[in-house]
Amino acid sequence: MRLGEQVAKDMIAVRIGPDFRQAVVGTPAYFKPRGRPQTPHDLSEHTCIGLRLPASGGLYTWPFAKGGRELKVRVDGQFVFNTITMMLNMSLAGLGLAHVPEDLARIHIAEGRLVRVLSEWCSPISGYHLYYPSRRQPTPAFVLLVEAMRYRDRLRATSKS
Repeated sequence: MRLGEQVAKDMIAVRIGPDFRQAVVGTPAYFKPRGRPQTPHDLSEHTCIGLRLPASGGLYTWPFAKGGRELKVRVDGQFVFNTITMMLNMSLAGLGLAHVPEDLARIHIAEGRLVRVLSEWCSPISGYHLYYPSRRQPTPAFVLLVEAMRYRDRLRATSKS
């Protein structure tokens, strides 16, 4: 499973989740001495919490878009984790900025534990997809699994009824 629908050669991608937005967050105490970044380029002046991608071992670059302009920012910081939950926990501890799914940060933002920045730069990103090779004949059990996991936009389906 991966984010996005960029399909490698000889692979099939099946959407298993909706698009979602990311949020760049930090604690009020973190921002007090540093100020808040106004653009993604300002992140170079901040301590950012990185995410190591399990498949490649590389570091996740933070995607941003505004006014048709897209950019990916390589962030620096003392901490790099392989789970989003650890990134969020470190940000809640005041140790830097995290780039996490908006849904995970929403309650912390509402309760004032985290402050969201650069929201106008955080466009929706393509949701999770299941990838599998196209050159193999899938088993009936795998076909059932794919069909069960396939994302169906429930709002669109109910509004057409």
